[in-house]
Amino acid sequence: MMNPEVTHFIEKSPEQHRIILTKLRNLIFTMVPEAKEQFKWSRPVYGLEKDFCYLQATKKHVVLGFFEFDKITTNSHLIEGSGKSMRHLKITNLSEIADHQLGKMIQEALE
Repeated sequence: MMNPEVTHFIEKSPEQHRIILTKLRNLIFTMVPEAKEQFKWSRPVYGLEKDFCYLQATKKHVVLGFFEFDKITTNSHLIEGSGKSMRHLKITNLSEIADHQLGKMIQEALE
């Protein structure tokens, strides 16, 4: 179910990020229809029994972060960061969502 706080977060994001955030949000709900959408730590967070991914907007890009990045095998070379379990990938344009197979990565984050 879509959270109004997340809707507000997306609406107030810069225009170039709004489209990417909306597409990622829809992709998460397509891949995981039962996902719980929350607004924690000033960002959208998605989970089932436990959180599996989050979205964030920076000045230059949108971030799709994973709480247990080591579960992801698809395009794992794109994942950045040095966190023990949390890492992310940066998305700068809409085509990267399909090009990087983000739907498959989201599904793997759940397994």
